[in-house]
Amino acid sequence: MAKDYYALLGVDRSATSTEIKKAFRKKAQQYHPDKKDGDEAKFKEANEAYGVLGNEQKRKQYDQFGSNFDQSGAGAGAGGFGGGFDGFDFSQFTGGFGGGGQQTEFDMNDLFGSIFGNRGRREKRGRDIQIDVQITFKESVLGVVKDIEFTRDSKSKSEKLSITIPGGVESGESLRLRERGEPIIDGRAGDLYVRLHVEAFPGFKKAGSSILAVFPIKISEALLGGKKEFKTFEGSITVTVPQGTLHGQLLRVRSKGVQDRSGSRGDLLLQIQYDIPKKISKSAQKALEALQKEGL
Repeated sequence: MAKDYYALLGVDRSATSTEIKKAFRKKAQQYHPDKKDGDEAKFKEANEAYGVLGNEQKRKQYDQFGSNFDQSGAGAGAGGFGGGFDGFDFSQFTGGFGGGGQQTEFDMNDLFGSIFGNRGRREKRGRDIQIDVQITFKESVLGVVKDIEFTRDSKSKSEKLSITIPGGVESGESLRLRERGEPIIDGRAGDLYVRLHVEAFPGFKKAGSSILAVFPIKISEALLGGKKEFKTFEGSITVTVPQGTLHGQLLRVRSKGVQDRSGSRGDLLLQIQYDIPKKISKSAQKALEALQKEGL
């Protein structure tokens, strides 16, 4: 009795080639016999179904002959649809193993790499380990060489290592150090993951290579302009406030932002915020009233 290949892949008869390929990939990953909960019979059925529906010409013949497809001669050769892998027709994939038929764009390494986890090499590998490291906001901006201490397994003594943390990292990011994890006999050691925790610096925020901060100034300073000190995470700097600076305006201080791996730095962007007092003196009130009369 002929099989319903559409039903085996869980797609409609009107499904596109992309939908069929996606459905096959899902079934292959789900039922592969090397997986703990795999099903070899269903895996072979999915292979067989895709061997037909994944090929435009064979699919047309299958749709035309229906239940008589197996006897139509469309699947020439022993086993009906070509050998190679328990009835799976590898010629359907890009870079196929010779043979005719229309090739379908499909990455076999992508499929079986996700199923096997690159187990084709059968390489033993130690367990990955993770440690947490605290760094300052300044260190996250400029980068830092940090000394860390970690234990690779329960039998090993703690190890010390100096690592380079690049500028621009954010809290929660991890640095991967290959083969610094759990060692294993006759195999490759696992990896060490260093998860970073950046201490906050109030009022400052990284945005790509730039750093954003609020710059409070008095209204008189905005109107008259001049020099004003501003305290950063690196210390105080002198900022030139142009005459007539508006509330919300951005002032750019070059080369005071995030440092990249070449040593270059982005900019510090200061957003102007008027510092409006809740109370003013009588003399200040008179001066403001005079400005108001002038239309300012």
